[in-house]
Amino acid sequence: MAEQRERLIEGLRAYGGHFTELSRLFADWLGLHSTDAVALLEVAAAEERGTPLSPARLSERILLSPSATTALLNRLEQAGHIIRSREHTDRRVITLRSSAYVQERADEFFRPLGVRLDAVMAGHPPELLAAFETLLAELGTSMDAYITERSEGRREG
Repeated sequence: MAEQRERLIEGLRAYGGHFTELSRLFADWLGLHSTDAVALLEVAAAEERGTPLSPARLSERILLSPSATTALLNRLEQAGHIIRSREHTDRRVITLRSSAYVQERADEFFRPLGVRLDAVMAGHPPELLAAFETLLAELGTSMDAYITERSEGRREG
């Protein structure tokens, strides 16, 4: 079991490395600093999940201070990559959305990869993919809990 866990974790780590490299390539393609592109991808992914980010939540996700996040958002907004809006009933809450331009560019960049990933997944039975989805969700939940425990322990210690 331990050897299989190590192989699986190594595969996931390598996949994460590929995702990081894709983020860097996307940044280069858009002419952005990698941190700006990571932030932009976070904003777009949250939108796709139906849970758009606030600046504070983005700051937490990309590990930047609030002031650094504000500067980053100013750059992205001035470049036409994001839109800040006040959609919440509490008008103080700002919602971040990607612009139509960025959505088009992201589709252009990532669509060929999506086709390749779809082809790989089509070669596997739906039950296996469902089991893998469940496993990934459970691994993520376990890691989130561990991160929370470690973070709270660091603050207390």
